[in-house]
Amino acid sequence: MAVMPTVVERRSDCCCGRCRNGALRFLKCFSDSVLPCRSSLPRRFRGIISPSGMTIMSMPQPIRVAIAGHGNLGRGVEAAMPHNPDMSLVGIFTRRAPEQLSPKCPATPVFSMAEISGHADHIDVLILCGGSKEDLPQQGPELAALFNTVDSFDTHARIPEYFAAMDASARSGGRTALISAGWDPGMFSINRVVGEALLPNGDTYTFWGDGLSQGHSDAVRRIPGVAGAVQYTRPVPAAVEQARSGARRVLTTREKHNRECFVVLDEGADADQVRDTIIKMPHYFADYDTTVNFISAAELARDHSAMSHGGFVIRSGNTAAGTKQTIEYSLKLESNPEFTASVLVAYARAVHRLHQMGQYGAKTVFDVAPGLLSPKSAEQLRAEQL
Repeated sequence: MAVMPTVVERRSDCCCGRCRNGALRFLKCFSDSVLPCRSSLPRRFRGIISPSGMTIMSMPQPIRVAIAGHGNLGRGVEAAMPHNPDMSLVGIFTRRAPEQLSPKCPATPVFSMAEISGHADHIDVLILCGGSKEDLPQQGPELAALFNTVDSFDTHARIPEYFAAMDASARSGGRTALISAGWDPGMFSINRVVGEALLPNGDTYTFWGDGLSQGHSDAVRRIPGVAGAVQYTRPVPAAVEQARSGARRVLTTREKHNRECFVVLDEGADADQVRDTIIKMPHYFADYDTTVNFISAAELARDHSAMSHGGFVIRSGNTAAGTKQTIEYSLKLESNPEFTASVLVAYARAVHRLHQMGQYGAKTVFDVAPGLLSPKSAEQLRAEQL
């Protein structure tokens, strides 16, 4: 009797793409021989081959995604991959010893950042998960010459210079690099532009929190003498009500938010010096009323392990004399890094498509049509979402 293949259970818990790719299932023969995972086949094979040599199914090639950096954001990207079956995670790159990492899917290969250039032909999009203060300004331009990239660079005041550096690098290598994709900058940026376009006679207000800021926490942790830290951004309630009221009062940066830091010091560190460095840090704390609390490592682990965040963008304006209009977009996130990672993965899909269209150089969320974010076709989107 001929050996016939059968479809068995989908591995929905795996993110590496070796066990799961879109409609891919493990195919098992009645003889109990198991076919190889699709990723182990040469890329020219667009279907899965049965023991008899017949093509069982045909499917598009997945977008090959890799992660650079395995902190909270990198782990968030791992968590997002199983929800995007048109992509496969082909590797994680780290500055640590690769054997120290434990990927969510054991089959995901881990490499040293030192060898990343040798993988340029095997990665469609590289998601950069380093910090904005020190990592991305150095890594971003270096990697954008070799890979299509997506990052969440979030130092707002330095975005123009970072964009210029990424643009020059990406164009030199014929690559596409999307910067500052996350929720702010990112989703909030889009809603600021939309609000301004729809209500040109108006004012825009952005509030963050109450929640933990990854970028600001990372900036504090990099200060000499700091062993660990988190930073919370807290909107001032009176300012929020002013924005929602339609009064259109001009609110200063300091009037809209407070920042609060919880810091664990290295042994022998000068608390006053650390506090002074924090509250005077440009682009991060200098423009805000900032409180610095020194706590123990045990308190940090016990009381500050959650990573919730959120915020809202309000556009308040008038379409005619005496006619008030308000637009509000809000986010409430239980996991800041996981949501940011989900945004990066969606934009990785868009970057892959832009590169295929020949659109090289640096891009921002303003340059990406919403349809490019979706795995669905234009026809599906028109039928289901329009």
